[in-house]
Amino acid sequence: MIPSYASALLISDIHLTPSMPITAQRLIDFCEKEARSVEAVFILGDLFEYWVGDDASLRSPFHLEIKNALANLALSVKIYYLHGNRDFLIGPDFLKKTSMTLLPDPSKVVLAGSEYLLSHGDILCTADNAYQLFRKWVRKPWLQQLFLKMPLNWRRTIAQQLRSNSTAQYQRAARYAPESTQMKVDVTLHACASLVDQFKIDQLIHGHTHLPTRHHENFNQVEWQRWVLSDWDLDHPESVLPKASALRIDANGVRYLDLVKG
Repeated sequence: MIPSYASALLISDIHLTPSMPITAQRLIDFCEKEARSVEAVFILGDLFEYWVGDDASLRSPFHLEIKNALANLALSVKIYYLHGNRDFLIGPDFLKKTSMTLLPDPSKVVLAGSEYLLSHGDILCTADNAYQLFRKWVRKPWLQQLFLKMPLNWRRTIAQQLRSNSTAQYQRAARYAPESTQMKVDVTLHACASLVDQFKIDQLIHGHTHLPTRHHENFNQVEWQRWVLSDWDLDHPESVLPKASALRIDANGVRYLDLVKG
C-alpha cells in the first residue's frame, strides 16, 4: 500500500553520533515538538553516522536515548525510514523498537494529494563509478550477514576505517580537483530523469548530497521538480554554519523549515 497523508515532515542526513550531542538533542527536540504537528515523518537515510548492527544499539546509552525519542513519537505519528549509505544495516530489531516502517529506495508516496518519489539519493550519484560498485557489494545480503557475525569491536573498527578513508579521499580530491569532486558527489540529470520516468512521477525528494534547494529540471524531454534535504550539524560552528532543516508538505504546499533556532 502506498503511504498517503495530508501532512508530513521529511528529514535526512542527521548523522547522529555521540560526538555531536547538540545535533542529537535537536533531533530529540524535533521528535517532541515539530514532528507532532503532522501525520507522518519520513527519515530518508543516514539518521546515524554509521551502524554496525542492531545488537550494538542495545549496549549504547546514546542509541537507547534516540530509540526512546523515536518510539515516543511513533505513539502519535507514523514514522517511515529509508536506508542511507551509512546506516543501511539498520535491521528489524531497531525498526521494531522504534516502531518505524522501512520503505524501499526509491518509494512512491502521496502527500497532501500529490505524488512524490522518495530516495536517500546515493543511487542517483552515478558519476561516481567507484562508489556505485562499492554500494552494489555492501548491499548484498550474504556479505551483510557475514559482517554482522563478526565480533562487535571488529565491526566498529572496520566502520571507522571506512569513514576515515572516505573522508581523506574526498578532502584530497576536493583540494586538487574541486569541480570533478563536486560532480561525483552530486546526482546526475540522467539518473534523476531515468528514475522519475520509470515511476511516472515528476516530483522527487532526496538527501545524501547535503545541497538543500529546490530544482526545476529536464533531460531528454523528461521534466521534474527535485527537493534536496539538508544534513544536520549544530556541533561544529568553527568549520560549518549550523544547519538543520526539514521539508514540510501539507495543504499549504512544500516548504523548508529552519530548525537551527528551533
